[in-house]
Amino acid sequence: MRKLWFGAVSLIALYGCSSTSAPVSLFSSLPSGVSLVETVDAQPGKVMIPYSKYRLDNGLTVILSPDHSDPLVHVDVTYHVGSAREVAGKSGFAHFFEHMMFQGSKHVGDQQHFRIITEAGGSLNGTTNRDRTNYYETVPSNQLEKVLWLESDRMGFLLDAVSQRKFEIQRDTVKNERAQNYDNRPYGLIWEKMGEAMYPEGHPYSWQTIGYVDDLDRVDVNDLKAFFLRWYGPNNAVLTIGGDIDVDKTLAWVSKYFGSIPQGPEVDNAPKQPATLTEDRFVTLQDRIQQPMVVIGWPTAYRGASDQASLDALAKVLGSGSNSLLYQNLVKTQKAVDAGAFQDCAELACNFYVYAMAPSGDKAQLQPLYHELMQTLQQFKQSGVDKARLEQITGMAEANAVFALESVQGKVTQLASNQTFYGQPDRIETQLAELRAVSPQSVSQAYQRYLEGQHKVTLSVVPKGQTQLAVQADNFTPPARTLPTYHKISDSDLHYRAVKDNFDRSLMPKVAEAVQAHMPSLYDIYFDNGAELLGTQTTETPTVLVEIKLPAGERHVAPGKEGLANLTAAMLEEGSTTRTVEQIQAQLDQLGSQVSVSANAYSTSIVISSLKKNLAETMAVVEEVLFKPGFRKDDFNRIKQQMIQGTVYQHQQPGWLASQATRQVLFGDSIFARASDGTQASIAALTLEDVKHFYHQYYTPHGAQIVVVGDIGKRDVRKQLQFFAQWQGEASPLLRPQVVPNLTGQKIYLVDKPGAPQTIVRLVRRGLPFDATGELYLSQLANFNLAGNFNSRINQNLREDKGYTYGASSYFASNREVGAIVFNAQVRADATVPSIVEMEKEMDRFSQQGLTKEEMTFLRLAVGQQDALSYETPSQKAQLLSSILTYSLDKDYLQQRNDIVKSVDKSTLDELAAKWFVPTDYQIIVVGDAKSLKPQLEKLTIPVEELEIIR
Repeated sequence: MRKLWFGAVSLIALYGCSSTSAPVSLFSSLPSGVSLVETVDAQPGKVMIPYSKYRLDNGLTVILSPDHSDPLVHVDVTYHVGSAREVAGKSGFAHFFEHMMFQGSKHVGDQQHFRIITEAGGSLNGTTNRDRTNYYETVPSNQLEKVLWLESDRMGFLLDAVSQRKFEIQRDTVKNERAQNYDNRPYGLIWEKMGEAMYPEGHPYSWQTIGYVDDLDRVDVNDLKAFFLRWYGPNNAVLTIGGDIDVDKTLAWVSKYFGSIPQGPEVDNAPKQPATLTEDRFVTLQDRIQQPMVVIGWPTAYRGASDQASLDALAKVLGSGSNSLLYQNLVKTQKAVDAGAFQDCAELACNFYVYAMAPSGDKAQLQPLYHELMQTLQQFKQSGVDKARLEQITGMAEANAVFALESVQGKVTQLASNQTFYGQPDRIETQLAELRAVSPQSVSQAYQRYLEGQHKVTLSVVPKGQTQLAVQADNFTPPARTLPTYHKISDSDLHYRAVKDNFDRSLMPKVAEAVQAHMPSLYDIYFDNGAELLGTQTTETPTVLVEIKLPAGERHVAPGKEGLANLTAAMLEEGSTTRTVEQIQAQLDQLGSQVSVSANAYSTSIVISSLKKNLAETMAVVEEVLFKPGFRKDDFNRIKQQMIQGTVYQHQQPGWLASQATRQVLFGDSIFARASDGTQASIAALTLEDVKHFYHQYYTPHGAQIVVVGDIGKRDVRKQLQFFAQWQGEASPLLRPQVVPNLTGQKIYLVDKPGAPQTIVRLVRRGLPFDATGELYLSQLANFNLAGNFNSRINQNLREDKGYTYGASSYFASNREVGAIVFNAQVRADATVPSIVEMEKEMDRFSQQGLTKEEMTFLRLAVGQQDALSYETPSQKAQLLSSILTYSLDKDYLQQRNDIVKSVDKSTLDELAAKWFVPTDYQIIVVGDAKSLKPQLEKLTIPVEELEIIR
């Protein structure tokens, strides 16, 4: 069953600590204006991130963390400003400004930041939360100087390029983002409602980071400029760079590009402001949902408070995993679909939450769930937590601290965040020490201080018009926002900071010789029982990732039994014939290991993640789970009901409706039209005998594929998998080929989502089965400039030019038998028809005229360099190896792809564009409010059919 983590925070931040300072006088080679603050070197036996910290004369903090294991760098610029720095009436500014930072600066043209990084083979984005905004790029290491030039240009020269027109376009984009991720998403307004009830009016956390649309509508571009001038100075920023860097060269570039930017106004840390409640508050949110939900929140302290680790442990004890009290009392007893607890911690205030989701139908009552939640808290008060459970929590946290070091981005993000909020970049050992100091007594004391007898906010989320399901009638209504009189900011009110350079910033830095990405060294093992293994040894972290894929997917399931492969996989996670799931989970937690079983279209995967030192014990658990499944009747009944409720939850999502409509439209009554998670009817009809039969028939080593990535060699792999090598079984039954009916004529298929403020628009057609280097791959290259990247024609048209959507793109979905091409955008409801018209117009022009020479150059550069970033982490390497096994690919197929990108000619891609992107060859799927949309769609003179979704 899918866990519903509503903003949950992990047990510890898993950051690092340990430092040694060095006198600045010893480092006379530093560039002018750069001072060394401290260096932290690796220490044997400690989990930590080595780094050096510097400060520029203008106040910019710089953190460097070399890591030469992969030819890439990750750059993060974090500004200590989030929505908490906003003022009443101007909510959403910090997030809005994040959008503006990608709109070009004085020496970087409109939309060119994305284009330049994409062309460099990199990836980029920005994020905003309550307390900080960060911008980051991951690029091949030869592109570092270019990234620093880009980031410094928008720090020092952004306002030279900001215009009212750009402001208005991005305002539309932010509105679309809010509609897509909040207003049109089931349960999407929970935290807005909770924030308004938890905090007093005007508290910096009383509004969400996305802000209110009314506030964005009342301001203009000068308000945004003033926000930049107040908060975006170098003295309020941390520049963190990790990866394959030369420290001296990097410092010289940092000094050159950032050193001349004047510092901004002084920024003091905001005072801590935990919420205080004088009464219990009950509020209700009516939403387009079927499963009511109750969320209860208590104010606690703030990030970094002395009892934060104890509160985090309390959340784990109450609501994390099969051994938690809430799982045992509510989920396992089927009183709730899902239940949990977590602490949401931020710089100024933290809150502790428990939640439970009721089933749909007759049991959709929240008052009984509320009482169950409160009784569970009383149970904890009486029994507390024992030391063994805390040791399990600590074991998992210590392992997670190691796993968090597997990517350069993960390390850089930790360093940047901890410097911003603590002034101490590496805090891993500090936080682990805090966690190890947690005791049963400290957890009970935290409970008594913050939860026992304390006032709380209780939110009931109920279907529209069914307020009788709420825990209690509302006794609190947020006061109407008192907004100050709006004063327009004039140009004369803005005090710009001029940058004086001794070089020409308009010249983008030239790039050094292209980096060479190398395939990891691979080894094979072929087992006598018909299984095969592909592995690679890495020594960057003492971890091991193993994936075992068995030929037991949903494609093997008979018609009418959809969901059986998923149900069988779920049953394997419910304990063995000798131990309960709780006993197994307790051991895995103490080891810091994870074992998960899941089914997909063609296989069932067992994924094992372990510290190297604990691999043998972890693999013993895998042997037990795989060969001795419990298959208990009580577990079966519960898991089946959870899966049914999971479909209810998932099938109300607009995105799922669009995906299922795509399957039905393209594949008719064939097996490929089935939802992989099954329908309520198909799952309800499944029996325990069905599960046992599927397990015995399809769980076999014959045809199994295994991938191993980590700090382990081929000989040790054989030893660890001895139990698997001894397994004997027959081949899985062959799949019967499917006949897919032909589509004739174009239609608009309308899926009703009553009252939806946004519409999902899709243009879909059948494509090709998977291939790695043939026509499918070439068609994906042809699509790159049409709808395959941020700067593509369709995204620029619908998002940046028209403001219809938060994003528009296309993708090729394919497996070994069939394929589909999907052009997708979630748009404003009133822009549904114009969006279809624009998408078809772009496709028509592209299919007739093909790529421009500039687009061809962009394609070669962007795609040709991406492999430097493709297999850094163990999970990325495992995905690469799994693809090689699944599709019997050459081990050098990535190099073959690179050669294709270098050599493919424009005429070949133009021919494929003419073949695959003709808009009249596509069916149109529209998911939205049918009542208002149908009359508009009928004006397109394309037949409109209302489509009933198979659920």
